[in-house]
Amino acid sequence: MDIVVLVKGVPDFRQGKVAFKEDNTLDRSKTPTVLNPNDYIALHAALETKVKHGGTVHVVCMGPPNYRVILQEAMKDVYGDKLYLLSDRALAGADTLATAEALSAGIRKIGPVDLIFAGFKTADGETGQTGPQTAWKLGMPLVTHVTRFEVDDHTGTAVADRVAYDEVETIEAPLPLIVVTDPGFKADYRRADHLLKVRELREQTVKRAATYEKFMKMWGAPDLTPPNGTADPKRIGLGGSPTIVRAVDPIPQAPQERTASVLKGDADGVQQAAKLILQALGGK
Repeated sequence: MDIVVLVKGVPDFRQGKVAFKEDNTLDRSKTPTVLNPNDYIALHAALETKVKHGGTVHVVCMGPPNYRVILQEAMKDVYGDKLYLLSDRALAGADTLATAEALSAGIRKIGPVDLIFAGFKTADGETGQTGPQTAWKLGMPLVTHVTRFEVDDHTGTAVADRVAYDEVETIEAPLPLIVVTDPGFKADYRRADHLLKVRELREQTVKRAATYEKFMKMWGAPDLTPPNGTADPKRIGLGGSPTIVRAVDPIPQAPQERTASVLKGDADGVQQAAKLILQALGGK
């Protein structure tokens, strides 16, 4: 079974250093970046599928060259057999639709795949559009908001529980299939051999991640567009993005309204903390 996971690097807002270009798009080469939190969930769904059904996990990311570390993080923290970075100035500034155009071309280059997993949404865009738009570009069936997922090897179908407003519905869909995981997704390992397989893969991937570039391919626009690929050159990057960013307003830092004191964890610290609590409650 060939499994693809779509991942993305997002700004590390904890550091408070986000850079923008003159065209109001994010300058990802100058912004501290981490793996998108929701993509961890998609990676865990792929890991569960590999443990139960075998196969190869392909991790695909689009971004600048420094996003190599995002793929290394995806390999080390969850699992990945092969890594792919779609990186080219011609791809920069893409909105979700142009991103889906490039991602779908990259997936086609990997070859026929059985499953594609994507996270619910990204921390920087919050649109939740890339997974569904990639499914549309590939002409594949799509199931979103998935909290539980099983594959039937005999019938070539998958059964998924998905959140639909305030209900949970069960859907059966044929493979190949794109699955967008819900934040509530939980991998389910009930058999001893599955738990042992997870441990084995963990040990393997830690070693593999130390030399992750041996397992990584980098594809630029010439690899993704004709004659080498299938992406339409007019539908990638900033020029191929129907979304227009008119302006970007920085988020102001919230005013500091209270102070904090650090107390030692000894008897004196406990007594001091109790005294402060009593004072706050109006006591002495």
